[in-house]
Amino acid sequence: MKRRIKKYFTSHSRTAQFLRFATVGAKVSAIDAGGVYLLPFLFGMNLYVARLISLSSAILIGYLLNRYFTFGNHHRGPFFRQMAGHVGVFIMGGLINYGVFTMLVKLGHQTLESKLYLSLLPLFALWIGGIVGMAFNFVFSKLFVFRHGRPCRVRNSDEAPPVAEMMPSAEGEVHR
Repeated sequence: MKRRIKKYFTSHSRTAQFLRFATVGAKVSAIDAGGVYLLPFLFGMNLYVARLISLSSAILIGYLLNRYFTFGNHHRGPFFRQMAGHVGVFIMGGLINYGVFTMLVKLGHQTLESKLYLSLLPLFALWIGGIVGMAFNFVFSKLFVFRHGRPCRVRNSDEAPPVAEMMPSAEGEVHR
């Protein structure tokens, strides 16, 4: 059991990374859900505005947790460049998440009559949107933000890239 726990925290396998990503997602979802319910309750805020605030907070906290916990030291790049990539991916994932959330809330208000179901509707919509957004975010974070590979070399702006980097391969991909 102790070995499995250690493997969960240290493994670089996709499965372990996805499980850590999902753990971070669960924590971030609690922050997001708390904002969705508490901001309107405490401050009389519109539900959709509250969701934008809670989602923005969740994205920032998610970046920090994913950078230091999910993907670990071997995937770290320059902090602000990586944060910008993370925010870009999560904005797209957030827009998908928010679109699913909005669609389900509007659909639910048109079709549901029970006060109990209507009170649980934002939570259900948040979970479904979160699952769709999490799948998008994991794939694109792994591919573009926390990718494992050789570090990028920073060039002067007047320095031309090596010819090999500009030449497409036989498969049509540009060499990096």
